[in-house]
Amino acid sequence: PKIHIELWRSLERFDHRCGLSTWIYRIANNVGASHIMRSRRAAARLVDLEALDAEPAGSEAPADCQYSATKILGLIHRLKPLDRQIILLYLEGEAAGPIAEATGLSASNVATKVHRIKKLLNRQYAAGESHARK
Repeated sequence: PKIHIELWRSLERFDHRCGLSTWIYRIANNVGASHIMRSRRAAARLVDLEALDAEPAGSEAPADCQYSATKILGLIHRLKPLDRQIILLYLEGEAAGPIAEATGLSASNVATKVHRIKKLLNRQYAAGESHARK
């Protein structure tokens, strides 16, 4: 229902620069990505008491993984909208061709952007880790 509402709200902004199916895919992708980001943030705040009791006291790897995932999602969220859309589609397993169709870029441009975004995220993540250790 949320996707339908957003499609309806953005209908007047449709300017025929891309195909209707591509435009619908963009809207649906953005709404879905926003929903996933909100639900992950909400789930990260919730803690199941049984899980805490079952977890050994010295085990910190799951917490580190959760922190890493949250940090990477935060870095992705700070990207420009087009770059964020490209990397989220890439992380969903989409190839350069479908991403190019959804974004209006060429497939080679998408591949280059994916490489640069991954490099940027890696640098930002490493910089944050070095600050956290100090």
